[in-house]
Amino acid sequence: MQTQDLPTPICDRIHTITQKLAPRLIEIRRHLHSHPELSGQEYQTAVYVAGVLSSAGLHVQEGVGRVGLLGTLKGTGQDDRLLAIRADMDALPIQERAAIDFTSRTPGVMHACGHDIHTTVGLGTAMVLAELGGLPGTVRFLFQSAEEIAQGAEWMVQDGAMESVSHILSLHVFPSIVAGKIGIRYGSLTAAADDLEITILGESGHGARPHEAIDAIWIAAQVIASLQQAISRTQNPLRPVVLTIGQIQGGRAPNVIADQVKLTGTVRSLHPETHASLPTWIEQIVANVCSAYGGKYHLNYRRGVPSVQNDHDLTQLLESATIEAWGRDALQIIHEPSLGAEDFAVYLRHAPGSMFRLGVGFSDRVNHPLHHPEFEADETSIVTGVVTMATAAYRYWTMELCN
Repeated sequence: MQTQDLPTPICDRIHTITQKLAPRLIEIRRHLHSHPELSGQEYQTAVYVAGVLSSAGLHVQEGVGRVGLLGTLKGTGQDDRLLAIRADMDALPIQERAAIDFTSRTPGVMHACGHDIHTTVGLGTAMVLAELGGLPGTVRFLFQSAEEIAQGAEWMVQDGAMESVSHILSLHVFPSIVAGKIGIRYGSLTAAADDLEITILGESGHGARPHEAIDAIWIAAQVIASLQQAISRTQNPLRPVVLTIGQIQGGRAPNVIADQVKLTGTVRSLHPETHASLPTWIEQIVANVCSAYGGKYHLNYRRGVPSVQNDHDLTQLLESATIEAWGRDALQIIHEPSLGAEDFAVYLRHAPGSMFRLGVGFSDRVNHPLHHPEFEADETSIVTGVVTMATAAYRYWTMELCN
C-alpha cells in the first residue's frame, strides 16, 4: 500500500469541525444511553439516528436489516470506490448500576457494550465529513441492529447494505485502553463463535440399581471431560479453541437415573481451518463416549459468526490516520486477539475491512469490563473516535490498495 501525506490543513479542519460538534455529540450519546433498546427492537434509536443523518444532509434509507438504516454521503469526485462505515445500535438485558446522571431509563436494559458510543462516533463522522466536503467518492454509513445476538449484520447484508461496497471500517470501545488512545491489530481481532447443543440419551432406572439403566448424567459428565481433555491433546495449541458448556439440564428426581441430559455451550476459535473442522471433531468424541457406555446422542452444531480478520492495508490506513490525527503516542498496537465475537466479520465476507479499538477507559479509576452493570465510558473518547474515523475516511481516497 502506498499513501500520500494528508494535508495538514485538512487534518486541522477535521479537528476544528469535530471540536465544534463535541457538545452536540455528547448530547447525542447521552440521549442514546438513556434510551437503550434491545437487539431487534431499536425502533426509536433508528428514528433518532435517521433524523441526525438527514439534518447533516445525508440520504437516509430506513428499514434496512429490519431495524437498521443506511446513510449515504456522495462525494464530488469521480472515484468509484465506495467506503462503508459500520456502527451497531443495540443494548443488553442488564440492569444498570453506573452512578451517572444520564443512566438508562428502561428497567433491565443498558448500553453495557458501548454501542451508544459506536452510534455517536458513526453519526459524528458523517456530520464531520458532510461539513468537510470534497470527498472524491461515496461513503455509506451502516447503522445496524442486533449485534449482540449476532444476527444484525446478516440482516443488513440480505437487504443489500454491502452492494457495491469496496471496503469497510468499524470500531469497538475497549475499557482496558485509556481514552485518547486507539488500539490497532493486524490479522485476527476476534474469534469465530458457534453454538453447541448435545442431547445425551440413556435409559431410566432406579437409583439403587444403576447396572439396570444407562445413566445419561454420568455419560454427559464423561462427554464434558473428554471434550476438554481432547482440546489439550488433539488441537494445535498455537490455534486455540475454547469450548464452554454453560448449561446442563437433566434428571427428574434424586433417586431416578436420568434418561436424558441436554448440554448447551459455545465454541470459540481463531483460525479458519480449525473453525471448519470443529463440528466433525466434536461429534467424533461425543459418539465414541456414548458408544462406550451404551448411550445415544443428538448433536446440533450451529455456525455463528466467523473470526474478524483485519485486512492489512485497511489496518495500516487506520494506523496512519491515528498517527496523523493524534501523534504516535496515541497508537497502541494490540498483540493478542480476543476470543469474544463480533458480527462485523459477516461484512468481511463481502469486502475487505478493519476494526479498531477505541480507548474509553478512565486513567484515575477502576474500569469495569464490557457487559458489566457498572460499565462506564470516558466521553472524551467520542472526539478521538470521530477524528480518527474521519481522518481515515479522508485518507482512503488518497491511497492505493493491494486488493
